Amino acid sequence: MNKDTAEKLYEAFYMKVFSYVMTLTKDQNDAMEITQETFFRAMTTDKAFRGESESYTWLCAIAKNLFIDDKRRSSRFTEEEDVERPDTKKDIEKELTDKDSSFRIHRILHTLEEPYKEVFQLRVFGELSFNEIGSIFGKTETWARVTYHRARLKIKERMEENEI
Repeated sequence: MNKDTAEKLYEAFYMKVFSYVMTLTKDQNDAMEITQETFFRAMTTDKAFRGESESYTWLCAIAKNLFIDDKRRSSRFTEEEDVERPDTKKDIEKELTDKDSSFRIHRILHTLEEPYKEVFQLRVFGELSFNEIGSIFGKTETWARVTYHRARLKIKERMEENEI
């Protein structure tokens, strides 16, 4: 990848990729590190971008794989150390108006099964389109829409049941 293309890619998508990674990591430092590594890999990899998807989707796929790799590595150490990391992402709660409802939604979201949890987070916190979400999962836009709406229904049902 030439320098001009790399710069344009970085400028156009850095904040969007960073926001996506924040929805995964919930930690600003980890998100910054993974985002930087994502662009480094995209610019230096032998496998060039083939144009089969959007550039942003391609970058998110790289970021997701790096996140998964990082989780696998850290899980080995976490089991040994059993140290709890503080949550540094508090500004999401500031954006939500009702803190009590927000807390209940986050607790329900924490217990929500995959892929509902990740699709909901990508849509709400990552502000991704259904097409982009579908591409990340290797599914269709319709699949992403249905999964998101089912996640919303599950959250609503659990809130009405006062489950959490």
